[in-house]
This record gives sequence, structure tokens and C-alpha cells, in this order.
Amino acid sequence: MKATAKAHPIQGLVKYHGMRDEELRLPYHDSISVCTAPSHSKTTAEFDPDREADVYVIDGETVEGRGAERIDAVVDHVRDLAGIDHGVRFESANNFPTNIGFGSSSSGFAAAAMALVEAAGLEMTRPEISTVARRGSSSAARAVTGAFSHLRTGMNDKDCRSERIETDLEDDLRIVAGMVPSYKETEAAHEEAADSHMFEARMAHMHGQISDMRDALYDADFERAFELAEHDSLSLAATTMTGPAGWVYWQPRTIEIFNAVRELRDEGVPVYFSVDTGASVYVNTTDAYVDRVEGAVADCGVDTRIWEVGGPAHVLEKSEALF
Repeated sequence: MKATAKAHPIQGLVKYHGMRDEELRLPYHDSISVCTAPSHSKTTAEFDPDREADVYVIDGETVEGRGAERIDAVVDHVRDLAGIDHGVRFESANNFPTNIGFGSSSSGFAAAAMALVEAAGLEMTRPEISTVARRGSSSAARAVTGAFSHLRTGMNDKDCRSERIETDLEDDLRIVAGMVPSYKETEAAHEEAADSHMFEARMAHMHGQISDMRDALYDADFERAFELAEHDSLSLAATTMTGPAGWVYWQPRTIEIFNAVRELRDEGVPVYFSVDTGASVYVNTTDAYVDRVEGAVADCGVDTRIWEVGGPAHVLEKSEALF
């Protein structure tokens, strides 16, 4: 009862903020994202009837406290679905920097859910597996279905699950990752989201944002889709910064990248920035302009990587197991 899986992290395009149910991690509203590759998380999970205590290891470090509780939520749900009570050994590794705003929890929990479901012998579709991953991170639901995906809100697993959106933008999109290291507390920001006076305003326009984004993706309209993503980043920040804790994630180099993007756009380059809850920046452009854009982002004094669209979470061969 052992399996290994791989998943790509997400860039939020129309981002969710806040949870109406923290245990099941049910968001207040829909969200849309795109997975980034080759960045990924790989997870091996094993159910062992002789193991007395669960053990979770991420990037060589044993996970305890709140991190372990979030993994417990996924593991326990899979045990319930499979009707087993075996102990679990779980190891995960990331090939990109974590906790700086690039969605490591999304790929981590997506890979975990995929590996656990496979190890438990369950037969589930990816939308069904997305409801398992969601218990660790709502964003992970979209990392399960991969590429451009839409997580619908709801009060149960029938409604609150992810589906993939087919679009011709998949082949031409290039994402320059501008890495601005800065520790963040995403979960704390979600917990107080509804306390911001901007939250109701964000909720009021969210249905239109989702519809507009889906339509832009269907039409493969790059400028429209990523202009929406850029504006949604600003809307998210306004809500986050006006909560009780006044979270401000951006750093000086975050703003510098924003300005570099706008200068390029003034010169006719199709390019837009996007930020989740963190200081690092996704810079979205097309294959024809990616080298020029990468150079401008690097000139801001940050490390960069060039990513493409990543596919869905998937099970790997036994030879790729982490233990």
C-alpha cells in the first residue's frame, strides 16, 4: 500500500480569499488558477498496518504542529474513504523555493492526495481527488486537475471540487517567476479575510470576474485573461491589507517588478504581473517575449525562473519513490 505522485503548484488568476468552513476548507467564492511547470512537489505515501504512529517528512524535515494537523486532515479522510486504520509514512520533496508565494502548499497537498488515494487502493477521478486535496489546501484542489482549473465553491464535496478549463493559451504562456524571499502567513490572512471592510466589495464583483476569466480563456485572449489576473492581484492585496492584522506582503523589489512590467507594456510587450499572498511575482507573457521579460525582471535584482503550464497531478512509477 505504497504510491508516489507528482503535482505542479498553482498561480492564482482569480484568487480565493477566506474560508466559510476552516475544517473542510470550503472557500467563500470560486477561484481559477494555472499550474506552473517544471516546478513540482513529489510525495511518497505508504499505509502500514504495523505502524503505530504517522510520520510526515517534507524536504528532509519532520512536520509537527499545525503543519502536521493539515496533513492529518487529508490522511484521515483517505483512511475513512478506504475503511482502514493503518499508520502512514509520508515523505515529500519540492524542487522550487517554498513559502515565498509560489504555491508550494497547492502542489504539496495535491501530490499527497494523489499518492494517498493510490496507496489506499481507491478508484477516484481527479475532480473527486481534488476534494481530498482541498482538505489540506483549497488551492491544492486546482493543482490536482492541473493546467487552467476552476474550483467551485459549495458546502459539500459534490459542489466544491475542481475542473479543468480547456484553452489554447496553454501552449504559448510563459511565466517568469521573480523570487522575492519574504516569510508569509497565508492561513492567518484567510482566517481574518471576512473582517476586512473590503471583503464584501470583493465578493460583489467575484462572480463577474470568474465569468470574464472563463470567457477569456475559452477565447484564448491572452491580454484580457492576464489583465484580469493583474487586477485581481490588486483586489486581493486591498482586502488583505485592510484586515485586522493589516498584512502587507509586498517588498520594495515586488513594486520594482510591477513598475518594470508596466514599462514593458508601454513599449508594446504583452506582459502582466500577478501576485498571490506573498512578495514574489509571477510575470505572465508569451514565448516570443519571454527572454526580454526575464531580463527586465532579473534587472530588478531578483532570482528568476521561466515556467510553462503544468499538467494535472499524476502517479509515478515505483522506481521514483522517495523511500
